[in-house]
Amino acid sequence: MSASEQLSVSNSIEAMARRARAAALESARLDGEARRTALEFMATALKGNKAQITEANALDLSAAEENGVTGAMLDRLRLDEAGVEKVAAAVREVAAQEDPLGAIDDEVVRPNGLRVCRMRIPLGVIAMIYESRPNVTADAAALCLKAGNAVILRGGSEAFYSNRAIADALRAGLVESKVPVDAVQLVGTTDRAAIDTLLEQEEWIDLVIPRGGEGLIRAVTEKSRIPVLQHYKGVCHIFIDESAPTSLATEIVLNAKVQRPGVCNALETLLVHKVVAPRVLLTIAEQLIADGVELRGCPDTVALLEGFEIGEATEDDWHEEYLDLILAIRLVDDMDAALDHIAKYGSSHTEAILTEDQSNGGRFVSAVQSSTVLVNASTRFADGGELGLGAEIGISTSKLHAFGPMGARELTTRKFVVFGDGQVRT
Repeated sequence: MSASEQLSVSNSIEAMARRARAAALESARLDGEARRTALEFMATALKGNKAQITEANALDLSAAEENGVTGAMLDRLRLDEAGVEKVAAAVREVAAQEDPLGAIDDEVVRPNGLRVCRMRIPLGVIAMIYESRPNVTADAAALCLKAGNAVILRGGSEAFYSNRAIADALRAGLVESKVPVDAVQLVGTTDRAAIDTLLEQEEWIDLVIPRGGEGLIRAVTEKSRIPVLQHYKGVCHIFIDESAPTSLATEIVLNAKVQRPGVCNALETLLVHKVVAPRVLLTIAEQLIADGVELRGCPDTVALLEGFEIGEATEDDWHEEYLDLILAIRLVDDMDAALDHIAKYGSSHTEAILTEDQSNGGRFVSAVQSSTVLVNASTRFADGGELGLGAEIGISTSKLHAFGPMGARELTTRKFVVFGDGQVRT
């Protein structure tokens, strides 16, 4: 890129950030009904532009196939007419949610009579940097607007046409509303220099949320002058306790690993209590292999599954987010060993225990410090839509103000509000 081209990109991004700040200030002054109506218009526009969006997605899919993209990664990119309907429905679900802004709570009355409260307010301008999944364009926009924020979207080059078509539809919907059109903006270039410039706009942008592979998130975190909510990877575990029924364990493990292996809440490591392993693991392994899953196990697992196609796991396997039909398996002596493994190798994303022992389930929930912990359910439920958020802008593993799937409420902060009747400080 020439110096003049780089300057042009820089100027364009700064101008976009300035417009976003103005839009955020205007949006914050609107009432919840205005934002709800805007989201309804956006959902209608998505459905009305279904043909244009799927045509754009076909261009992205064709380019991806030419570049050798296959399997789960191609699945993340695909958006057919039913997929567009689902995206529009998610926007409508966000619209129907309770307004997260303006609520006053945590009221205390001080000895001098001052009423001290907290009020929920927007964060301001959010930069969303993401890869692959074009539905993120709509999900992020809807959640940001619901919380009174403006958003700048920068999707990956692999979904360039899909993202543009979705963003155009969203902005067309906003034209019909009181929310300024510049509350939703899409960076119109795939040039990486645009990201670098975006991450320098600390005067205009309040928060950066990267969503994608570990490489993208680390690069954004290292370069950003703006606070970043991080989610490096999803090394998700299931622990099969000694009391777990074979049928329940088999169904949940298969769902967690096979349904959509290319997403961050898919199962990557299976921990099995040694006592129950001979009973459940043979059945599970047989079905996993039948579904095309490559198994890699500890020495005890390899010995138990003699006769199955299974490789020996290395140290790297316990750290790995495969995002593919590969599963690491370790036999453990007890729950303490399972907890130690998760603490050492987990990514604070999602863990589950399968058990009929209520006390063991409670102990696991208390001890595991990940953002989502499940008892007798698939890790695939670690998702904003499934957990009642309507959609999610991402999954935070940063343990900051938000931890886990982030909906509209997680895109707000709180200010102090103080009511007095003439008090002065002495």
